[in-house]
Amino acid sequence: MHEEATAVGLRPHIRLLHGMRRPANWLQLVRFGVVGAVGFIVNLGVYTVFVHPIGVDYHVAAVAAWTVAVFNNFVLNRHWTFEARDGRASFQAARFVVVSLVAFGVSLLLLTVLVESGGLAKVPAQALAVGASTPLNFLGNKLWSFRSRA
Repeated sequence: MHEEATAVGLRPHIRLLHGMRRPANWLQLVRFGVVGAVGFIVNLGVYTVFVHPIGVDYHVAAVAAWTVAVFNNFVLNRHWTFEARDGRASFQAARFVVVSLVAFGVSLLLLTVLVESGGLAKVPAQALAVGASTPLNFLGNKLWSFRSRA
């Protein structure tokens, strides 16, 4: 019984080590990074336009920026990063939105803390908040939204 518990306890660690040995996983991580960079630029661009020229509250601007960026990132991640074209797009999109909402919640909380308590300017604070939520986003999408059936 103790051996079973130990084997089960080590399984995620062993899976991680095996996954790190596969070049395809590293390529996928690089692709996710590229999509993330594009999404980051889209997010920050939309956010900046909403905050400065339009004068929208920074919380509302963050929601608008997230909405545009999440659509962009879903399409790119589905077709290029995770090559998950064979799955049902609506099912993947729903999961992608859930993961993105969780990451966005973390990002929005960090944004508020950085602006309100940290005294940081709004655009640099948004950049830091989005960057800090990226690892959560990758893991959620790799392991849940676009996981392969194999």
